[in-house]
Amino acid sequence: MKKRYIAIIIVLLVLALGFITTKILLTRFEGNLKQLALSEISDVDLAAAEDGIYIGSYSAFPVSAEVRVTIKNHFIVDIELLKHDNGQGQGAEIIPENVIEAQSLKVDSVSGATYSSKVILKAIQNAILKAGG
Repeated sequence: MKKRYIAIIIVLLVLALGFITTKILLTRFEGNLKQLALSEISDVDLAAAEDGIYIGSYSAFPVSAEVRVTIKNHFIVDIELLKHDNGQGQGAEIIPENVIEAQSLKVDSVSGATYSSKVILKAIQNAILKAGG
């Protein structure tokens, strides 16, 4: 009988610990995504950007991206999305193409993939900043 009570207490403690851990993780996710949603994407100065290939990344857990940006003669000529951990933001993978076409980070986010869009744009921004842009 005593062993049964101990087993029940252990199970309840494990469940409580699991609930607390889940609550902490969800609060962290929500905070990261809320901060990302409020963040602004600043445009870059391509006139100051030097030719080259630059890697940029950005993460707002649970969404992250890594890109390779090629700059030639102060133009973005290629953006390769190297990594995109996104959950459901697959549609945002059009963002690099839109940035190349606009030659600007001031492009619309993809509807339904706002967080992924912003993370990809921030990664591109970080790469171009390495170029001096």
